[in-house]
Amino acid sequence: MSTATRAGNWASFVKVEHTLFSLPVMFAGAVLAAEGLPGSGVLVWILLAGVGARTLAMALNRLIDRRVDAANPRTASRELPSGKMSTAEGWGIATLGLLVYALACWNLPPICRQLAPLPVLVFVVYPYLKRITPFAHLGIGTALALAPLGGWVAVRGDLEQLGAAWLLAAFTLFWVAGFDVIYSTLDQESDRHTGIRSLPAWLGSHNALRVSAGFHTLAMIALAVLYSRFLTGPIAGFGVVLVALLLFAEQRLADRVNLAFFQINIAVGFAVFALVMFGV
Repeated sequence: MSTATRAGNWASFVKVEHTLFSLPVMFAGAVLAAEGLPGSGVLVWILLAGVGARTLAMALNRLIDRRVDAANPRTASRELPSGKMSTAEGWGIATLGLLVYALACWNLPPICRQLAPLPVLVFVVYPYLKRITPFAHLGIGTALALAPLGGWVAVRGDLEQLGAAWLLAAFTLFWVAGFDVIYSTLDQESDRHTGIRSLPAWLGSHNALRVSAGFHTLAMIALAVLYSRFLTGPIAGFGVVLVALLLFAEQRLADRVNLAFFQINIAVGFAVFALVMFGV
C-alpha cells in the first residue's frame, strides 16, 4: 500500500473534516472567557488540544464499534471492518491523538491538566452507551459540549463564573444530540439488528426526528439566553436568528442526511463562533 493511500485511510478513519464541528465552539468558549480574542499562544494550544481530543474520540469510537460497523452494510466499507487498516494502526492513531491532547493540556493552565482525564472518560463511555440506552445521542452531545468549557478554562485557568460557558455548552449538547439523531436515521434497521439502541431504532425515524427537533429547540433556548445575558449588539442578535434558521432548515432537510448533517452543521458552528466574536 502506498504512503498516500495509507495517509488517506488514516484521515478518513478519524474524519478530519468533522473537527469543524467542535473547533468553532471551542474557540467561542475561549473568546467568551477572554471577552475578546485570546493571545495567539493560548489559541495554538487550544487548537492542538481540540484536534488531539477529536482524533482520540473518533479513533476510540471506530475501534470499539468495529464489529458493529462490519455488520452494517453502510459502514462495512470503513477502514477497520474492510481491512484497509489494521487494529494496531487504529490504536496507534488513538495514542497519537492522546499524546497531542496531553501535550496541549500540559502547556495550558494547571487546571487543564487536572481535568484532562474527564473528556477521555466520556470518549470511552459513549460507544458503550449505544448498547444500553436510546438516549446515547446525549453522550456524543456531552463529548462536544466539553469543547466550549475547555476553551473557557484554558483562558481563565479556573472554574469560576462559568455561566456563559455553561450556556454555550448546553447549546452544543442539544445541537449535537439533535443532529446525531438525524444521522442515526440512516441506520434504523441495522441498529435494530445489531442491538444499537438509537432513537430511530426505538421510536422509528418519524418520532425520533420529533425528539431531534425538541433537542434543537432546547439548543436555541440556551443560545438565546446566552445572547440576552452575556452578549450584545445587532450583529450577534442576527447571528442567533441565523442559527435558528439553519437548525430549522436542518430539520426540514432531515431526509437529505448528508446535507443536513455535514454542510449545515459546519455553517451552524461557524455562525455561533461569529456571533460570540461580535457579541463580546
